[in-house]
Amino acid sequence: MNAPHPAPAARQTLYREMSPLHLTPLWEVLHALVPPQPASPCVPALWKYRDVRPFLMRAGELITAEEAVRRVLILENPALRGQSAITQSLYAGLQLILPGEVAPAHRHTQSALRFVVEGTGAYTAVDGERTTMHPGDFIITPSWTWHDHGHPGRGPAGAHGNEADQPVVWLDGLDIPMLRFFDAGFAENSPEKSQRVTRPEGASQARYGHTMAPVRGDAPYGATSPIFNYPYARSREALHQLERTTPLDAWDGWKLRYVNPLTGGAPMPTMQPFLQRLPAGFDGRAWRQTDGAVYSVVEGAGTAYIESPQGPLRFEFEARDHFVVPSWQALRLQSESGCVLFSFTDRPVQQALGIHREERLA
Repeated sequence: MNAPHPAPAARQTLYREMSPLHLTPLWEVLHALVPPQPASPCVPALWKYRDVRPFLMRAGELITAEEAVRRVLILENPALRGQSAITQSLYAGLQLILPGEVAPAHRHTQSALRFVVEGTGAYTAVDGERTTMHPGDFIITPSWTWHDHGHPGRGPAGAHGNEADQPVVWLDGLDIPMLRFFDAGFAENSPEKSQRVTRPEGASQARYGHTMAPVRGDAPYGATSPIFNYPYARSREALHQLERTTPLDAWDGWKLRYVNPLTGGAPMPTMQPFLQRLPAGFDGRAWRQTDGAVYSVVEGAGTAYIESPQGPLRFEFEARDHFVVPSWQALRLQSESGCVLFSFTDRPVQQALGIHREERLA
């Protein structure tokens, strides 16, 4: 015979009396700790570039890149305000650098990616090598490498000014929340504003960008790709080749993942970037994944349909807009004119832990 259930008041007395010993009953929270499916606290969000850009330019008038160290407007998830996070594991922000400025050199344990949104003429330097930034370029800053950004333009340009004298804006993607979870964040500022250039531009591409690698010393950044700039011109041509030679995928259009040429795996140990092309008239099927995704619209326009716990959402996006799709919330993409999308997620970590799941919906 089962013992009679104690009165609720007796249970509450038990909980209250054991609380000073920092004890909590699992049965009261088990359903939240181990839910039947992922239940992200994050919500989908869209940042229209035409709305964001004026605030970036105002920031450029009020604080210098050197004073700010990094002049960035953080894209905060509306459900995570104050946490400097776009998902529970990822950070995203839009960084501005103006002609004649330098964002001073530092290094940190967090890995960073840059995806150039607007402008030409700025550079990123990583461990003694500079690379010029062009719209659509995907650039890596490996963990604990010295890096600075600069814009050697002559100054603000007029209506007919040189293209290299224009502001440059890029998307920053970092694993800051992930390293914060592990209490493993460190940073160090360099005594020099700009690091000394020790290798010519394009040196890493020449050594590792042709499906070949040096016989010795072939992993200068450990698990991170030895190529730190993936130019958009080459990536876009790869998409064109895919479009010409392979069938259209009903969920993704044509989608490629950036890779580490030494391993064939993700170019960064904590983040996986992608580039995809949706042709004109694309009406995709819905899918969901456990890795929340941050999107940057490179070309064209379209619509993202998201099934969130708060109800269905529809985002109309165009070039330079950004949006986030949280974990396990179904996404369907549509484009009447065609578009190109860059995105990144924390997939390498989920795959390393054996927890990544993806479901393509009929």
